[in-house]
Amino acid sequence: MAQVKDGSKVKVHYKGSLADGTVFDQSAADSPLEFKVGEGQIIPGFEEAVREMSVGEKRTVKLEVDQAYGPHREELVGAIKRERLPENIAPEVGQMLRVGEPHGQSLTVQVVEVDDDEVKLDGNHPLAGRDLTFQIELVGVE
Repeated sequence: MAQVKDGSKVKVHYKGSLADGTVFDQSAADSPLEFKVGEGQIIPGFEEAVREMSVGEKRTVKLEVDQAYGPHREELVGAIKRERLPENIAPEVGQMLRVGEPHGQSLTVQVVEVDDDEVKLDGNHPLAGRDLTFQIELVGVE
């Protein structure tokens, strides 16, 4: 049986949920998630759980914040004047926007508050600061 190691291409079915049982993401029945182990494409705790599995094995793992998307960082939350947004954007709470950074890269942010003068944006991953539970099934290793 193929052993999962750094560089292995794995296929997994998964369901991710929050502490209250709310499902935030899952793989489609006919389309498992594929990634290479050891390349940092997946959150650390998920990758570590898969690293210890055999094909056909199912496992439920609970990931603390530091093994998931990390803590919620207040320095990534800020407000901008509404007039700085392009005219064709009508900001709404929950909306995701791409914003340019001074060094030329872009960042995805979520609108968390809107008033007549300002729009409050959060650059944290939407699941930052949350413990996560994953049901994982390893369906393939190459």
